[in-house]
Amino acid sequence: MRLADASIVLTGASGGIGAAAARELVASGARVLLAARDRARLSQLAGTLAADARGGQVAALAVDLATTAGRTQLRDIAIARRANVLVNAAAVPCFGTLADTDEGRIEQAIATNLVAPMALTRALLPHLARQPHAIVLNVGSTLGRLGLPGFSVYAASKFGLRGFTESLRRELAGTGVRVLYLAPRATRTAFNDASVAAYNRATGTREDDPRTVARALVRMLERESAERQLGFPERLAVRLNGLAPRWLDGAFAKHRMQLAPRTAASPKEIM
Repeated sequence: MRLADASIVLTGASGGIGAAAARELVASGARVLLAARDRARLSQLAGTLAADARGGQVAALAVDLATTAGRTQLRDIAIARRANVLVNAAAVPCFGTLADTDEGRIEQAIATNLVAPMALTRALLPHLARQPHAIVLNVGSTLGRLGLPGFSVYAASKFGLRGFTESLRRELAGTGVRVLYLAPRATRTAFNDASVAAYNRATGTREDDPRTVARALVRMLERESAERQLGFPERLAVRLNGLAPRWLDGAFAKHRMQLAPRTAASPKEIM
């Protein structure tokens, strides 16, 4: 797709990856509707991008996409803007052992990371199907194909998002709507708190700059690549995991050990 011809809805726009993606999309000449919950950060980003835009047009909507009312509001504005691209990038973190994660955190992660993009895509699908050409791009994670200790809830939400993407891509094959999936590896943003940063350092987890992810997202939209996993050795690991998951179980002992002190403590919310 030529981004100069795109009217894009970008969720999670005030986050690290979302904000970087917004900058790249606007710089490519796309019309972009930024959506996020943080009104102050969203307004600041929209103002900066509008001032710097060269051909791209920017609008912003502060909205909670975990609610039906929020998704309906975004759908109506997206239709009015003749959106032909939906980028589902909104997500919340959830790190820690399952025993230390309360039900509220589990429900929030599944509602935001999985239910919201599914429901928003469903709400916009009739409109997207009427466009000559349209794209839905879901931003997932390496953890959508590779489960790690400490990320059981987050991985569940991203495994679900990848399954949704794959199924919908096949469901809509032969129509004018393409469905894509981008899987970043660990990324240096405020999305990860100090406990995750320490976990990544201790386990030697490699991290990308959010601009790297944003540029990959732009290339995916331009090339309409069905699925892309960022980073090596992550690409190799997800392939091996798909072929024989048990082979890799022993490779994550040091990841598991990073959780031991928290497991020994009384149950509490990690993030």
